[in-house]
Amino acid sequence: MKNCEINIRDPFILVHDGRYYMYGTRGKTCWGPADGFDVYTGADLEDWEGPAEVFHTPPGFWADQNYWAPEVHLYKGEFYMFASFKADGICRGTQILKASSPAGPFMPWSDGPVTPRDWECLDGTLYIDKGAPYMVFCHEWSQIKDGAICAVALSDDLKRAAGEPKTYFTASEAAWGVPIKDGDCYVTDGPFMFTTGSGGLLMLWSGFSKDGYAMGTARSTTGGLDGEFVQDEKLLFSKDGGHGMVFRGLDGGLRVTLHTPNDTPMERPMFYHALEKDGHLEILMAAREPYGLYKE
Repeated sequence: MKNCEINIRDPFILVHDGRYYMYGTRGKTCWGPADGFDVYTGADLEDWEGPAEVFHTPPGFWADQNYWAPEVHLYKGEFYMFASFKADGICRGTQILKASSPAGPFMPWSDGPVTPRDWECLDGTLYIDKGAPYMVFCHEWSQIKDGAICAVALSDDLKRAAGEPKTYFTASEAAWGVPIKDGDCYVTDGPFMFTTGSGGLLMLWSGFSKDGYAMGTARSTTGGLDGEFVQDEKLLFSKDGGHGMVFRGLDGGLRVTLHTPNDTPMERPMFYHALEKDGHLEILMAAREPYGLYKE
């Protein structure tokens, strides 16, 4: 399959054993009842095998709708999926699943969501800070109007939260952010943490700008989660695309992936060459492996 044939939102790439594993929100079921996640595999970011189901709702599972934003991280020799789920009368939250292979099958690992049970939350991502695991996630605008990005410490085995969440910023603090819904609701989506070559820490996150769905960056003042995050004025992706992440391609070059456009059912995964310079990220051009190795 080609990227133009794959209808997913929130693409996430795991590079493992010389292959790309691409996960994402199923486009056809993103806004209603849902029952699983898939993986696509390939070697060039253009031609993919799949989809192959890597998670299917087990009997008694608590959620039956809005299966969103699966990310898969290799941690201590095992593969952990962070994904958001929802059910009627139960707050949306990020649960952690586990498998011995990036191809699954993934099974529930945490006891339900590790986000606060009385918060509407989404888009948890794993970040290891000074050797300790944390989950960075969104406190959803649908509950608090001005969406926030937060982090919570996790237990070493990733089974549960190990502290109280810390809020870093709200969407309205970004100069590029514009409100939705009656002019007082601001969206935060899809945080992803990227450590720069100089040891700085950037957070990619998405919201809405004057030109629609967009993705910006914020910079830690300390290079870790113990600092504050200062918003970069320049958007990383400015029009009708977002919920992205950064990875190194098989040739060692930086890549950014995101979905665009932001309209169902037209969403497709896109890939771009990226450059890190002076602690900032910049998207350069559409990427197809193995063309182009970009370095500072």
